Amino acid sequence: MTSIKTPSTERPTPPDSTPAAALHSGTSDLRALVLNNLRQSGIYVALVVIVALFAVLTDGVLLSPGNITNIVLQYSYILVLAIGMVILIIGGHIDLSVGSVVALTGAVSAVLVIQQGHPWWVGIVAALVVGVAVGAWHGFWVAYAGIPAFIVTLAGMLLFRGLTLRVLDNISLSPFPSEYQQVAAGFLNGLLGGNGFDAFTLLIGAIAVAGYAVSGFRTRVARIRYQQPVESFPLFVARVVLVGAVLMYFAWQLAHARGLPIVLIILAFLVLVYGLLTRRTVFGRQVYAIGGNLSAAALSGVKVRTVNFWMFVNMGFLAAVAGVIYSSRSNGAQPAAGNMFELDAIAAAFIGGAAVTGGVGTVVGAMVGGLIMAVMSNGMQLMGIDQSTQSVVKGLVLLVAVAFDVYNKRRAGTAR
Repeated sequence: MTSIKTPSTERPTPPDSTPAAALHSGTSDLRALVLNNLRQSGIYVALVVIVALFAVLTDGVLLSPGNITNIVLQYSYILVLAIGMVILIIGGHIDLSVGSVVALTGAVSAVLVIQQGHPWWVGIVAALVVGVAVGAWHGFWVAYAGIPAFIVTLAGMLLFRGLTLRVLDNISLSPFPSEYQQVAAGFLNGLLGGNGFDAFTLLIGAIAVAGYAVSGFRTRVARIRYQQPVESFPLFVARVVLVGAVLMYFAWQLAHARGLPIVLIILAFLVLVYGLLTRRTVFGRQVYAIGGNLSAAALSGVKVRTVNFWMFVNMGFLAAVAGVIYSSRSNGAQPAAGNMFELDAIAAAFIGGAAVTGGVGTVVGAMVGGLIMAVMSNGMQLMGIDQSTQSVVKGLVLLVAVAFDVYNKRRAGTAR
């Protein structure tokens, strides 16, 4: 007699519902959360540690009111360049010509204002126009001719350095009028009074802390709403308190020096605008999409060529802003101005968390990365360390930052 086997009504247990699988899944989630928190907050911790280290090594001179003001004045143009550079890196590009563009825009401004006697504001406008034109030149070759940005901007580095020499006729021009110098050397002081300090500077610092806390909380709520990973709430609160304390200490020191630098207001405005541009606008999301997956972005309807073109136009504009600040700071234009600025801006972006492969990075992160470089450079100068050693240290820090990014990506891939 042949037996008939009826199909079993019992369903096999899914592999991922076993206790071992659940434990493994929980471990993976915990690991991903730890790595995410480390990536988001590690850069702030690194900044505080580096500041504390050099404060000890310089016997507190690093954090003196006068020296903090000097750090702002000396490195503001690098931070401006870092804003544009991180946007390019997020989009999967790079610009090696920004140092030469800084020199060219400063030279154009100097020729018009110093040599030809035009009003100071004419020099600034002309510098910005030249910067935008340079950005459009790069954008055309990258976006529409299809030449890699590395090659285009490497050629631009040589081209615009040569044009700088031609514009200046191989000589330096100085000085600028006092109004032009105020861009990088002016201060707002005494607007609200204060007994031995500038109350206006402290008010601006408090507003900045409140804005940072509100913006961070809103971003966290939005990420939770869309079921995106976020740092733990205690860690979020600790980060806000830490950053707030650093900002208020920074404002307190400025208030006891010469007040609020005008160039810091310009920089804060740019950080705010570009932070909103990258996080809250369609253009910003398209930049991240192009850097994250170019093919997917094109298939989803992103106008890749247009976005790439405007990324370079924006970089040219910010390089011109940096050129105006630098020429104002140095009170003149020199043929060798802006030398190696592109490397400092690139280092700031990568130390601040930008990914080598694109698609990852923030404007605030680039600012923190730039501040790390600024504090290290200033601290080593105060200690009397020679330039060669400074270059070695900054190179190692950049290498470690990029290695950390690669390590995180590999760990994330393994966790999956």
